[in-house]
Amino acid sequence: MAGTAVSTFEASLDELNVGLTRTESEGFADALSAVVEEPAVGVPLEGYEGISLDDTAVETPPTPGLLERAETGVTPVGKAIAEYGSVVVDSDAAGTEPVSLYCPTHVAVLRESDVLADVTDATGYLDDRFAAGGSSVIATGVSSTGDMGALVEGVHGPKHVHVILLTDQ
Repeated sequence: MAGTAVSTFEASLDELNVGLTRTESEGFADALSAVVEEPAVGVPLEGYEGISLDDTAVETPPTPGLLERAETGVTPVGKAIAEYGSVVVDSDAAGTEPVSLYCPTHVAVLRESDVLADVTDATGYLDDRFAAGGSSVIATGVSSTGDMGALVEGVHGPKHVHVILLTDQ
């Protein structure tokens, strides 16, 4: 089932023109370097084994000044919803949500084991988050709006999204 969800997630990202890099933890720094445009700001990747933003071009912790200047924001994401190519961005004190939404490019870091098949599978995770007083944003591709006629991308959030999928976690 997990393999099927990951394959579906990859196909969904492709349809959305969202970049994807699959890597093991050992190759994370190189994978990140290949997709980050500087200056870059990020949220520490707590809870991930063997990877961090230390010794990368990504500055942490995020501050208003760093966010204002940053071209790329790097964040962990809680889960992914394969069916739609969506990532679940948790709101937290570390600044994950603003880093994912404010910068022109969002690089989402995700464990392969956190890819869920569909929204129904994500409800348990979301129920737990909401019950604990937390909140999350389900982001699908780049920001876009059609409110004024033609579809315009990058209006209310990132213009570019790239997912780094950790295959060994």
